[in-house]
Amino acid sequence: MNQYIAYCGLNCESCEARTATMTNDDALREKVAKLWSELNGVEITSEMINCVGCRIEGKKTPYCESLCPIRQCAQERKMETCGSCADRNTCEKLGMILGNNEEARANLEG
Repeated sequence: MNQYIAYCGLNCESCEARTATMTNDDALREKVAKLWSELNGVEITSEMINCVGCRIEGKKTPYCESLCPIRQCAQERKMETCGSCADRNTCEKLGMILGNNEEARANLEG
């Protein structure tokens, strides 16, 4: 599977946090931090916007690194992605992503 497909099926290549990291774009980091702060109701600073991809060795946002329940579960189960998990169609954690993102579902099914 494409290494930029996250455990949940989201495409890290299209994530603005990854783009900001790879291009060292502080203005984009500010934009992402502001948007994510508003969407999540928590303070996210531009310094937190550093990530190379969910399944790639290297920098991660604090959420992706240690708080994402989907990433934690897949790593504990030693799965490449949630696509290989027998529970993926009934998983509440994964359902939060797949219920709103057909591309992520297709990435896991592909």
